[in-house]
Amino acid sequence: MATPAPIRRHHHITLCTGGAQEDYDFHTKVLSLKSVKKTALYDGDVPIYHLYYGNDLGEESTLLTTFPMRQSGRKARKGTGQIRTLSLSVPVSALGFWRKRLTSHGFEVREAGRFGERALQFQHPCGLDYELVGIADDGRKPYSNGEVPAELAIRGTHAIVVSVREHETSNEFMTGGWTARRIAEDGRFVRYAFGDSPTPQPGQIVDFALEPELPQASWTYGEGIVHHCAFQVDDYTAQDQVKFRLEGMGFTDCSERKDRGYFDSIYVRTPAGALFEATVSKPTGFTVDENIDQLGTSFQVPPPFRHRTKELMEYLEPLRY
Repeated sequence: MATPAPIRRHHHITLCTGGAQEDYDFHTKVLSLKSVKKTALYDGDVPIYHLYYGNDLGEESTLLTTFPMRQSGRKARKGTGQIRTLSLSVPVSALGFWRKRLTSHGFEVREAGRFGERALQFQHPCGLDYELVGIADDGRKPYSNGEVPAELAIRGTHAIVVSVREHETSNEFMTGGWTARRIAEDGRFVRYAFGDSPTPQPGQIVDFALEPELPQASWTYGEGIVHHCAFQVDDYTAQDQVKFRLEGMGFTDCSERKDRGYFDSIYVRTPAGALFEATVSKPTGFTVDENIDQLGTSFQVPPPFRHRTKELMEYLEPLRY
């Protein structure tokens, strides 16, 4: 029997946020991430921004992407059966700097921790839950805009927290379908990790929080929830193996491969309800429609809307870069 093709790490996480300008300013001016790409959601017939933030090249596991939903008027409901928290990695020595920076920008910050890690918890302006987790050793290259020194900057994703009503079926999915290792428990939290390192690495962690008291969260597009988390696989062969393995377990709602311009994706709804994605990066990555030194500097019309470019540009809310 063939060895299961592994999930490597996070590829990106996608959030349904509020206003486009509010979201852009939060990620580029407060969190000091690079604007990697400005485009629109490929699905549906009504244009919605799709904004990408990360390091200089938008490398896997440094990426946050957002669908600003306020223009559509669609609101979502938080609850269980959904990814509820995004954890980002910063040097542990930078936690004091970030606490002061976030407070100075008007954000309420509280200290917390789990699995022995120190974290600063705060919210996106639309109410999404974020954490900055202090990590002693994270070799990913950060983006620095000069305002936040590189030695203090965000490295990329650290973990996601998935809220669940019960854990048994999620454990089967994670270990049997998503090739993760169950490595620790901390109160109501269970931690899974990818890769071969005996110590879980930033960008390779999923935490499940047992929260049966919460209502069911929204699944559709709407302001205020995490839409999905994407995970990196090596190539199309590995991606196909993930799909076949999931379908063999009974997850027959696993999608066909979808072309997302900069990567190719398959999607599956996990037993708890959270949406996961297995992603293969394209060799050209984000340089397919912009030069490397111009990434994120102009709006890129996605292929499904090219025949409606004028309509799209007139419809989307103005965004000041």
